[in-house]
Order: sequence, then structure tokens, then C-alpha cells
Amino acid sequence: MTQALPKIVTFEEFVKWKPENERYELHNGTIIKMPQPVGDHEEVTGFLAFELTRECIRLNLSYFIPKTALVKPPVNESGYSPDVLLLNRPNLINEPLWKKESTVIQPASILVIVEVVSTNWRDDYLKKYADYEEMGIPEYWIVDYAALGGREFIGKPKQPTILVCSLDEGEYQVSKFRDTDRIESLTFPELNLTAQQIFQAGNIST
Repeated sequence: MTQALPKIVTFEEFVKWKPENERYELHNGTIIKMPQPVGDHEEVTGFLAFELTRECIRLNLSYFIPKTALVKPPVNESGYSPDVLLLNRPNLINEPLWKKESTVIQPASILVIVEVVSTNWRDDYLKKYADYEEMGIPEYWIVDYAALGGREFIGKPKQPTILVCSLDEGEYQVSKFRDTDRIESLTFPELNLTAQQIFQAGNIST
């Protein structure tokens, strides 16, 4: 489970305090120490980062995935560290916090955010969903490979599910993918990837 530190801080205080090589987020002024990901979580994250990067290279797009950048919603004192954050490099010149704090606040800088679900699943399905939608992030993936989320999100009985949330007139339209379903992405319409390939990332033969 995530552990919250008691002091309420601003985003600026959080960035100055945040230690290197440790993963923390700021949720409405509260510093949250993120749990150490398990091996399966890391394999799914790494696989997705690789596949999205490969698609960017194939299409010769000026996008990239940073290692530790933060996403800051402009309306509250929060700062999120997504599992996969695909950025639009040309727009970073317009980001006031990028050079010194590796933080993005503009939806024009963000193509896709991926959160791989762990024990703090409510953050991904509720808090981050609402903030990313309000920010205008065009595409948000919730990858629940271990079926940890609530039944209202992944069904009953629970089963591994990927939710792709695509912005349409300011609201997310949610598509769910399971088993051999091919992921449908507005950012990468030619992406040839199934939910099962993502869930079994650590077992895919090369």
C-alpha cells in the first residue's frame, strides 16, 4: 500500500524536496511514497515503453518517453509520475517547468499516459482519471494486468483488462480490451498489439 507523509506541501516545495532515484507523487498537497513495483509490473511497463517507442521510430515521430518526468495538473497541488509518459518533443519549448523541473503541464506536450495498476488502483481509476481528463490529456491507458481494480471497471468476475480512455469533446470515452482484443489507439491507429501480448509481456518469446 502507498504511504502518505502528513505534511501538506505545494508543488514547488515537493519538487525541491523530492529525492533522486525514489518514486514519490504529490496528491492534493500530500506527498505519497509509491510502492516498489513487482517484477511483472516492471515487465509490462518496459514492454509498453518499448512498443510505443518502436512505433514512434517507425513513423518518424518526434515523440519520446522520459525516465522520471512529472505531470502537474494546473488546478491543484499534485504531481504524478506515470509508468509511461509519451511526450511531444517540439512543444516542450512552451513548458515553463520543463528545463529545471522536468515537469509538463500542457496537454499539447502529452500524447499518451499509461498507468500500470498496482495496489493503489483507486488512484489510477479515479483520481488520475479525473485529473488527466480535466487537463485534456488526449489518451490515457489503464493497464490492469493483475485484475486488481474494482468490479465496476473490470467486470465480475474480475479479469485482466486494459482501458483506453480517449478524449472526445472534453470527456473520456472508454474502450475495454481483454484477451486477444487488438488495442485501438487514436494516437497510433496502426499499432498491432493485443491485450494478451501486454499481459504476458514477460513470457513473450523473441
